[in-house]
Amino acid sequence: MLMVATGVVTMKPMWTSTFINGVPQDTNEENHPRQVHQACFSKVKPTKMPDPKMLLWNEDLATELGLEIDPEVWSGNTQIEGMEPFAHCYGGHQFGTWAGQLGDGRAISLGTLTKDDELFEIQLKGSGVTPYSRRGDGRAVLRSSLREFLCSEAMYHLGIPTSRALSLVSTGEHVLRDILYDGHPAEEPGAIVTRVAQSFLRFGSFEIHASRSDNETLTLLLEYVLQQFFTHDNEVEVDCLNWLRCVGKETARLVSEWMRVGFVHGVMNTDNMSIHSITIDYGPYGWIEPYDLDWTPNTTDKFSKRYTFGNQPMIAMWNYARLLDSILPIFSLEQDKRPLLESFQIAFQWEHHRMWCNKLGIKDMTDESVVVIEECQRLLQESNIDMTIFFRELSYLNSASIDFIHKACYQPIEHMGAWTQWLQSWNEVTQNSPDKELMLSSNPKYVLRNWLAYEAIEHAEQGDLSYALDLYECLKNPYDEQEQYASRFYQKRPEWAEHKPGSSMLSCSS
Repeated sequence: MLMVATGVVTMKPMWTSTFINGVPQDTNEENHPRQVHQACFSKVKPTKMPDPKMLLWNEDLATELGLEIDPEVWSGNTQIEGMEPFAHCYGGHQFGTWAGQLGDGRAISLGTLTKDDELFEIQLKGSGVTPYSRRGDGRAVLRSSLREFLCSEAMYHLGIPTSRALSLVSTGEHVLRDILYDGHPAEEPGAIVTRVAQSFLRFGSFEIHASRSDNETLTLLLEYVLQQFFTHDNEVEVDCLNWLRCVGKETARLVSEWMRVGFVHGVMNTDNMSIHSITIDYGPYGWIEPYDLDWTPNTTDKFSKRYTFGNQPMIAMWNYARLLDSILPIFSLEQDKRPLLESFQIAFQWEHHRMWCNKLGIKDMTDESVVVIEECQRLLQESNIDMTIFFRELSYLNSASIDFIHKACYQPIEHMGAWTQWLQSWNEVTQNSPDKELMLSSNPKYVLRNWLAYEAIEHAEQGDLSYALDLYECLKNPYDEQEQYASRFYQKRPEWAEHKPGSSMLSCSS
């Protein structure tokens, strides 16, 4: 059980059956799209890919987990001893409407890995049809897979709870996709991204069983989660309430962290919300460039604007309420939903205010700081200003001049008086001594701007990964100056990208 790497003896990771032995499984072994009842997962093997090639490999994560580079393994063509592939069964509310059974339609978990007493679920996305594929082909394309690899790692290095990306493999086949949903599908290169998390259980993992009044399966899943992931008091009802309270508070903190860096998930359906309060399922996400609370990166959400940047806290609480609706009736505790939702609100308000104080270098949360924060938000919304550049340049400020703001503007500001007055108020609140160290650690210089991801994809589809690799390296140290990358990656959105499909907005097509 030992392996030697660079002269260091370490324990080899153990593949375990922790999940599949802990919850009910699908007894039907036929792999075709169907409704799966009284089960949390189905055993299924990845589809063989014709010519897998490793495109990106996360050496740091691989070393941490004790895993080796092998495109045959990370395409799903070959399984390591101990792997037992499966696909999750779950449901979800999509755009506010119950969608019934969804499940892992193109994601297949290779198994659960135990390392240093921690659990890691290793999952392939794009590895073939499962019982949950509905009308899909179970594949993924290079475009979306590269976006997921880059963004999950960008979020990790920003310090935001997230799933990780281990590898990106091309499959050697082409996949038909209608990227704009306009009736003009085209073939794109296929790819598989390997992602890693404690587990890929989500709010919808509980909703599906509650919707079917399958309390037995729901209870067994809940007991598994409490046992594996929550320090408990050996009383299920007490544990459940404490765990739900933690999920609420940590989800509130997660959304506040998204907003700190300008991240918009884009499709906050309940099936995309992790019970571990981490960011999962990177689909039509985006990063606000001009500060705009009403912006959504998702073309499907263009008119309803349910999943805009500013709506994320409200939607997170709505989703959390659906999780409570699924679980509390088991204990006849429907009346306990209100205090849990109030706890969520209080947690978000505290986290959100603390986050803004950190961004502005304000050491004490006071009524005066609230006024300064709210005025800053209002002016940013009205002024068409790049959020990332504004806060980073403010972090450098060593004078009482507002001139730095021009570097962040997408168009001239006609009346600078309001900004000059705000700067004076900010200096008064911080006593002319904002916490610059706190600001620099809260305001990244580099984020995965939409047009940067677009450029990386354009190059990769032509067989050139150098741009993606440079961007990947830069995003590993987002708070550092890294002047070698500044001229390329610390820039406002170029004009060509403002309305460019795949850069300005994205579809769910992947």
